[in-house]
Amino acid sequence: MSSIDKIWYTRCPVPTASGLAHNQGWLAEEFQAAGLDVGILQDAGPELAKHHFDHQLLGLFREGGNVPALVARSAGAPTRLIGLTWIEEWQSILVRAGSGISGAGDLAGARVALPAWAETRAKSFPRAMALHGIKGALSQGGLTLDDVTFVEVTAQSSPSVGRDAGARAFSWPGIAELARGEVDAVYAKGARAAEQAKEIGAVVAVDLDAHPDRRTRVNNGTPRPITVHERLLDEHPDLVIGFLTQTLRAADWARDNLDRVREILAGETRSGADAVATAYRGDFHHSLHPDLSRERLDLLRIQKDFLLVHGFLDADVDLDAWVAREPLALARERLDTSAAQSGQQGLVQSDSSTAAPVRPVGAVA
Repeated sequence: MSSIDKIWYTRCPVPTASGLAHNQGWLAEEFQAAGLDVGILQDAGPELAKHHFDHQLLGLFREGGNVPALVARSAGAPTRLIGLTWIEEWQSILVRAGSGISGAGDLAGARVALPAWAETRAKSFPRAMALHGIKGALSQGGLTLDDVTFVEVTAQSSPSVGRDAGARAFSWPGIAELARGEVDAVYAKGARAAEQAKEIGAVVAVDLDAHPDRRTRVNNGTPRPITVHERLLDEHPDLVIGFLTQTLRAADWARDNLDRVREILAGETRSGADAVATAYRGDFHHSLHPDLSRERLDLLRIQKDFLLVHGFLDADVDLDAWVAREPLALARERLDTSAAQSGQQGLVQSDSSTAAPVRPVGAVA
């Protein structure tokens, strides 16, 4: 394994099965068998942390927003798409209480916050998120982007996922301007935004998650890609399959462990329990599994086309050529086989006190 000396993992502060697998120690367990340590990009310095955005790191697994992933692929990054997840995460249009805006149709003529461009297209994901989130909300009221006035607001020019990111006092772009009355509406998502909305007394005018048509809330995290360096896949497919096996294992585990999942999410999102419960509702913990279904690829295509039209991509991305389907299928097969074997071992053990102990599902020998 001369080409790889360490596995790196990076994700966004949101619910992910791979994040749960990391938290449970299952990723470290998986790669230890191959003699590899797992490093977390969020704990690294800026020289490594930048690869969350450009994916120019051979041993990197990334489960994160699709804007940086698509931008990197568009610019020629040698990545492959090995899974897509879809998690509802409190995508909302916030307004001031008493503003008179109580639905999508009321946004006509509103001043809407639009985060400024960052130093790169990939790091400009807050701008892309706001623009597409507002578009989805407006469409529910029969409106278009031309029916509102965008007000550029301050955003981090160089957002970081490194070890310094957690120390910064993060403020959702546009929240401060909304509180000061400089804008009328702000797109927001996730637990931290929910907390900050509550702090300023903002109210939800449009709950994007409540609309039955998923296309109205396609955005940076919906769907969310899992990507890997193509050389890692070509040279060491077993490592990619192992990563996905533990990711699927964690998604299976999450179904029956909601309280623990929420505890982990509070740490992942740097948010309180109430905000986590607000942002991640219903049975979200039943649907953390990645897949490569036609539906999710079509939803990603909507996002890709939107980013291309609005100047976030250098060139078009051939999604079909980007996809690598086999690793996920083989990971599911491996996990199902392990589960069946564990069940058989359990039956034998019940008849004999000297039987070998049952190996946990997905454990490596």
